Parts: sequence; C-alpha cells; structure tokens
Amino acid sequence: MTFKDHFSTKSSDYAAYRPTYPHALVDYLAGLCRQTEVVLDVGCGTGQLSVLLAERFSRVIATDASAQQIGKAEAHERVEYRVAPAEHSGLPARSADLITVAQAAHWFDLNAFYEEARRVGKPGAVLALVTYGVIQADPEINPVIQHFYENVVGAYWPPERRHVEEGYRSFAFPFEEWDAPPLAIEVQWRASDLIGYVDTWSAVRGLEKAQGREPLEQFQRELLTQWGEAQRRRTVRFPLSLRVGRM
Repeated sequence: MTFKDHFSTKSSDYAAYRPTYPHALVDYLAGLCRQTEVVLDVGCGTGQLSVLLAERFSRVIATDASAQQIGKAEAHERVEYRVAPAEHSGLPARSADLITVAQAAHWFDLNAFYEEARRVGKPGAVLALVTYGVIQADPEINPVIQHFYENVVGAYWPPERRHVEEGYRSFAFPFEEWDAPPLAIEVQWRASDLIGYVDTWSAVRGLEKAQGREPLEQFQRELLTQWGEAQRRRTVRFPLSLRVGRM
C-alpha cells in the first residue's frame, strides 16, 4: 500500500500544535495489560502518545512511515523512535504487551496491519485504535470553527477522514472488544494555538493548493473577532473514540 503522506511538510507545526492525550487514556490501557514491559505505538507522528506511554511502560517502540515526523518527535529515555510502515514494524514476534494507534489507523491497510499486530503481540496482548474527531469549543467560537471545517475545507478532506468522524465504528475489528470509558482531550488554548492546530489539517493542505492561504487567513480573522483578547485562554475539547480489544 502506498504511504499517503499528508503531514511531513508540516512536521514542526504538528509537533507544536497537535494536542497531547490525557493521562487517563494511558492509565486505562495499561490497566488492561497483563504486563507493562513493551508497547508498540504505530503511526506515532511526533510522539504525542508515545511519551505518555513511557510513564507506564518500561519500553516504548514508536514507529511512523514519515522520517520528517520522527525527526521532530519528542525525546524520552524510554522511547525508541523508528521509521517504519504500520504493516512492517521490525519488532520480534510475540514481543509487545500493548499495540496502540492514535489518530492514524484510517491511513493504514488495516488487514495487513492486523496481521502484523497479531505477529508482534504477546499472547493476550491488547490492541487500541484511538481517534478524535471534530473539536468542541466555547459557544462564541464554535460556529466559526464548524463553518470552516464543514463549508470551507470540507471538500478537501481525504476520503479516509470519514472514518475519524465515525469514531472508527465502521472498521472491522476482529478481536475480543471492550467498551471503553468516556475520555477526552481537554486543553486551554490561546487563539494562536487553535489557529496553529487547524493549519495542521490535511484538508488545509488541499485548500491551500487550490485557493492559496486567503481562506485560512479569513478564518483567522473571523476567529479572532469572536475570541476577544488574543491571549485569553479558552477551553477546547476533543472527545476520544476507541476500539480496544485483546488479541
């Protein structure tokens, strides 16, 4: 399967603006595992989840097909970053207690990835697919965000985006599955943080190629008008959707 690289050109922004996952997610996943020795974090990007996993696991192998993303990843003494596709991790068979994929499974050849997960996972290993969809923000700014998401960049989202919006519910998941607790990323952002995050969207790259930067700049102006003082921090939430099971 050809690697669809929507993010390497914005690796620095991805590292700076993509939100960090809640500690409750890592605690939940670690609690499901029979051991917490090795976790494989696939499609790790710049390590948003990888470094948190290192708080509960002795060793984290974090892989991504993008060398640029790996090059911008956050260093941690228990995290080993590798450039590798999802379907060929390079790990020994039966070596991982947990395999995680955060905000990346919709880019994978899932059947091939599941085969690799079965090979790499220890007997009874846990597999977790994690995603977050459209953000939720304060009432003053939420309509501006939703309009930009749906009506301005909507036509430029890659087709895989629908899987994120569906919370991965349409994915085949041929494992013993559990219902996950309600979890969310919640951040206190300035306007510049939200603008920087939006500029990492894969759809914005398509919009930019077709129409230049003006639509994004118009979004920025509209957002700042509703935001108030630019340094004011507002609550932004990313509800998480999980597919979790034992192999």
